Amino acid sequence: MALLQQALVIAAMCGAVLWMWWFWPHPGWVIAGAVAFLSAHAVVLAIECVVAAAINRSDPAPTAGWRAWLGAWWSETRVAPMVFAWRQPFCWRHLPDNEAPAAGMGSAAVVLVHGFVCNRGLWVPWMKALRAQQLPYVSVNLEPVFGSIDAYGTLIEEAVSRAERMTGRPPIVVCHSMGGLAVRAWLARQSVRSRVEAVITIGTPHRGTWLGRLSRVTNGRQMQPGCDWLAALEKLEQAQSPCPYAHFVCWYSNTDNIVFPASTATLPGADNRLVAGAAHVAMAFHPVVMTDTMALVNAQA
Repeated sequence: MALLQQALVIAAMCGAVLWMWWFWPHPGWVIAGAVAFLSAHAVVLAIECVVAAAINRSDPAPTAGWRAWLGAWWSETRVAPMVFAWRQPFCWRHLPDNEAPAAGMGSAAVVLVHGFVCNRGLWVPWMKALRAQQLPYVSVNLEPVFGSIDAYGTLIEEAVSRAERMTGRPPIVVCHSMGGLAVRAWLARQSVRSRVEAVITIGTPHRGTWLGRLSRVTNGRQMQPGCDWLAALEKLEQAQSPCPYAHFVCWYSNTDNIVFPASTATLPGADNRLVAGAAHVAMAFHPVVMTDTMALVNAQA
């Protein structure tokens, strides 16, 4: 994923330089190219927000007004380039996982599981916060990037096992977007549900997302509402336990531009928490989400 995003960023920068060189004698074209280069992602995000707002009108989650959607769009416009053009392609190796817990700390370790077309670089702000509080963490890179969600179980098992060895305790798993589905698929195949202390999902399409209808890749199709894969996962979970989501905390938003309708990011019997006015990627770094999650981790000390 990092190599792919590095290539895209470098190609975009080279294209911008070539455009400026070619049209330098024509300032109007140079300015037009710069505006297009800097705003293309904002236009795509705006389209997503408009579609999500329309779909959410029939959803039981509280309806967001235009001001909330405008704020969500603006925050995503600022956060998305930072994640996809810097942290993930160029900073994904920064702040390596703990090999052993900090001295004197008795907390459970945190396992960080990213979502679709992401890598561990997504979690750089979380890693900084965890290090500041001397909380141990382990992360994953879910690959193959466009493979089956079921295939990520081996990576999650390895990360959870590392976290268990560090502290001797079940870890707390924090997931963004598709990462929550990957953890559910892995957990549904465990003979003992106590492998994890809690699962915290942020903007996870637990019951699919409308955008999944447009996907042509394997894991994208598995996030289509009502698809066979989601139905089979739920059946497996229900067969394992009558209350399979009791230890889940599900953060969701009524202005999520990727996972909608909004209530698809919730689970029955889970601690479902609304973050009003947060966009999909920006929700992962929302102060309330991060603060409350850190409090939960510290409560397990």
